[in-house]
Amino acid sequence: MDLVEVILIMLNGLWLFLPAMLPNSAAVVFGGGTKIDFGKSWRGKRIFGDGKSWRGFFGGAFSGIVFGLILIGISAVFGSEDYWGFGPFWSNVGILACLSFGAVLGDLCGAFIKRRLGLERGQKAPILDQYDFVIGAFCVTALFFPDWVYANYIEGWHLAALIFILVIMFAIHRSVNIIGYRMGLKKEPW
Repeated sequence: MDLVEVILIMLNGLWLFLPAMLPNSAAVVFGGGTKIDFGKSWRGKRIFGDGKSWRGFFGGAFSGIVFGLILIGISAVFGSEDYWGFGPFWSNVGILACLSFGAVLGDLCGAFIKRRLGLERGQKAPILDQYDFVIGAFCVTALFFPDWVYANYIEGWHLAALIFILVIMFAIHRSVNIIGYRMGLKKEPW
C-alpha cells in the first residue's frame, strides 16, 4: 500500500463521516422549544439543560440524513456502485440514520456527563466537547452496522481513516464553534 492509497482511505473515511459532523451544528439552528429533559432535575442537577431541545435533536439528526443523501447523490453521479463506501442504497439510509442520530445522542450523553460534573451550559469540557458526538456516531452505527464500521474504519489500513478523524476533529470542532459564535448562534466560541 502506497501513501496515495492511504490518503484516499483517510479522505474516504472523512467523506463517510460527514453526515455525523453536521447534526450538532444544525441542532443549534433548529433548537428551541420544548427541552428534552422537560426542565426536570436528577439528584439536584438538570438532566441535560436548556441547550437540548426536541426540535434541535430531530432537526439536527434529519439534517445529517439529508446531507448524507446529497453525498450519496453526488457519488451516484460519478458512477460509484457502492456510493463511495456507503454501500447498497437501503442499507446506506440506515447507516446515515445511525451516524446522524448517534451524533446527537452522543452530544446528549456529553451534556448529561457535564451536568453530573457540575459544569453549566457552555462551560468548556475539553475532549468531551470534541468527541462526544464522534463516540455516539460510531457506537450507534457499530451496533446496527458492525461490518460497515469494521470495513471502513478498523480493518487493515482503514484504521488510518479513524485516526485521521480523531486527529482533525479538534480543529474542525473549534473552527465550526468560532463560526457559530461570530454568526451569533452560540454564546461561547468553544
